[in-house]
Amino acid sequence: MVSHFFILALFFFSAAELCRASTIGICYGRNADDLPTPDKVADLVKNQNIKYLRIYDANIQVLRAFANSGVELMIGIPNSDLLPFSQFQSNADTWLKNQILPYYPATKITYITVGAEVTEMPGNISALVVPAMKNVQAALKKAGLHRKIKISTTHSLGVLSRSFPPSAGAFNSSHAFFLKPLLEFLAENQSPFMIDIYPYYAYRDSTTNVSLDYALFESSSEVIDPNTGLIYTNMLDAQVDALYFALSALSFRTIKIMITETGWPSKGAAKETAATPDNAQTYNTNLIRHVINNTGTPAKPGQEMDVYIFSLFNENRKPGMESERNWGLYYPDQTSIYTLDLTGKGPVDTDAGVNATSTNGTWCIASSTASELDLQSALDWACSSGNVDCSAIQPSQPCFQPDSTISHASFAFNSYYQQNGASDIACGFGGAGVKTTKNPSYDNCLYLTSGNMKVGANNVTAIKPSSSSSSLAECVTSLLLSGVSLGLSFLLF
Repeated sequence: MVSHFFILALFFFSAAELCRASTIGICYGRNADDLPTPDKVADLVKNQNIKYLRIYDANIQVLRAFANSGVELMIGIPNSDLLPFSQFQSNADTWLKNQILPYYPATKITYITVGAEVTEMPGNISALVVPAMKNVQAALKKAGLHRKIKISTTHSLGVLSRSFPPSAGAFNSSHAFFLKPLLEFLAENQSPFMIDIYPYYAYRDSTTNVSLDYALFESSSEVIDPNTGLIYTNMLDAQVDALYFALSALSFRTIKIMITETGWPSKGAAKETAATPDNAQTYNTNLIRHVINNTGTPAKPGQEMDVYIFSLFNENRKPGMESERNWGLYYPDQTSIYTLDLTGKGPVDTDAGVNATSTNGTWCIASSTASELDLQSALDWACSSGNVDCSAIQPSQPCFQPDSTISHASFAFNSYYQQNGASDIACGFGGAGVKTTKNPSYDNCLYLTSGNMKVGANNVTAIKPSSSSSSLAECVTSLLLSGVSLGLSFLLF
């Protein structure tokens, strides 16, 4: 009987982790001489409800600024510090004691990156990474923090020797001496494989082989992996799956992938024609929607994916082409470079007017022949797992009246339909949705159209949508109900 209850306890404690929703974070690089102080940055981050932030060192001013903010920090040990950290355990112990413990847990540190993209660096510093990681892990263990703070290191996509087709993904054999002990460490400590992925560079460097739409999540065509038959509609998924296949080829199937940098520049040199504010907004908006919907990838459908967008600010001291200094969401004066809705819901642009027509001239509304039960069920799904912003149909809001299920469902159905490409399948809802060519907008209730799907926020808004919380709650509830059934079975026997 005791063993039965022990198994059930493990099940219940694992439920939340199994259902964990994907998250969006932001990288806070500071390679600039005109940035606001860390205190002001902390205020900006909190005001925009950003919950996850990556920094590239363990700067005391930054750690102090984010105390009691609720923001989860990923901090870093720079490549220049790998040698002392790898040589002596005492160096890691002293660093943790003096640099981290005085600010933890008021400053919520959840990840430490030990080195960054070391395979791209000159010399043989990659050999220092795993010894340094082990020393930092030992220091955390002494402090009782090894289960609360995870350790990893970041990589560029250059760690692969082959990434297409995704199923043929393979690590560069020249890094084998470094990767084998690294992957063993990650698997043993349940730490993620961290990767910096930039479809922008793939497009910029090979415009004849890579379409801009494919890089921007806008492609209407498909790329089929000839070995698996898996269908890809964007480059990021293909690159992530190439990593999963590379890990699987080495028998590391339990390691999860975390994207620690991705994004799109808003400005570039004359030859960098794709580096524009419109493309940056398009990429990041589509990326966010893809992530928070818990879509996963073709090889890992439904797999949560934690992603950090690069970067919070433009950084004027970064070397290289013009685009290198223009990846930010904000100028140093804290004004936004382009509008970005981190909820991924894309609210209506209210300047479009009631008589706006969609690009394809269609809307999706609730069918008058659908049952009340079917409509309510589909409405509940659209406003939670469907990631639709249903605030407009709440009491005192412009689309609340008429207060009927069919009216509220019509608004939600159409929002989902327009946000998902206005395709036939996006207006299905189990037969409860129907398409119409008549604009259903009325009075001040404006229905979303593909023609006015501009992001309505003037700055970055809430980073974790309520739908993710709803989906998480539904998933945990489902697992727990299964656990109850499992428990009853155990008790019966």
